[in-house]
Amino acid sequence: MESSRNAMQTSKWARVIFYILMILLALAIILPFLHILALAFNSGKDASRGGIAFIPRDFTLENFQEVFKQDNLVNGFLISVFRTVVGTGLGIFLMSMAAWALTIPDLPGRGKITFFIFFTMLFSGGTIPYYLVLSKLNLTNSIWVYVIPGLYSVTNILLLRSAFAQVPMSLVEAARIDGMKEFRIFTDMVLPMSKPTLATVTLFTAVGHWNDWFAGSFYVRNQKLKPLATLLQDMLTRQQGLADILAKNSGAAYQQLDKIQVTGDSLQMATIIVVILPIVILYPFIQKYFVQGITIGSVKE
Repeated sequence: MESSRNAMQTSKWARVIFYILMILLALAIILPFLHILALAFNSGKDASRGGIAFIPRDFTLENFQEVFKQDNLVNGFLISVFRTVVGTGLGIFLMSMAAWALTIPDLPGRGKITFFIFFTMLFSGGTIPYYLVLSKLNLTNSIWVYVIPGLYSVTNILLLRSAFAQVPMSLVEAARIDGMKEFRIFTDMVLPMSKPTLATVTLFTAVGHWNDWFAGSFYVRNQKLKPLATLLQDMLTRQQGLADILAKNSGAAYQQLDKIQVTGDSLQMATIIVVILPIVILYPFIQKYFVQGITIGSVKE
């Protein structure tokens, strides 16, 4: 009886500690986001004085107005939507087929193929050779530079392979005996049984496409082909450069600097909100599948 009471007491304290840790983790995630919101909706000139925590002190929408004043913003948004939708759709489909092939036991050279794929995670050719390859393939300064190089991800292939490996092979063999073609087995049986992992990989891939600004900055010169993230990154660079130039000068420059209501920091926070807002809106609809996909493989059949 005494041991049972002690066990219950220990379990109670364990739950209390667990809840405290979860609350602290939630605060560690929520509070920085609230700080970003406060700075995004606060006057940049006032924010430069410091002291702003989680509530705007001088509420304004000028930061967001400055963001939406940028040229080609709508076009950049459409480019980002295109690369996210097309790149994610094609990438998931091709990576899923590759992952399913690697789960077939009698695939010739399966071990060597898996090692070759994994080897690319360890070593990279470098930025310059990568740029030369893209140039030879006529992908630079093209909208397809956002899609084709991102069709392949070792991490996602391995994650999908782990999920597909849990599909009961007895069902697959029964379908083959009944005359079902391999492609139909893949589309009608394997993919529906792996929705959580597919949702997780889709989220990872889509967020990567949406947030990527590097490709637009280094591989594309045409302003009409730059995605939203690249346009906003260029805007931040120009704004910060202007503030630095004015700060280094004297006299009338100080008066101009004093008139600036939108600073680099406040503009940066508004930019962060604009970029992550679509992801924040989308995430609740796939949260269930995302959590299930993350835990795939933790419980064996």
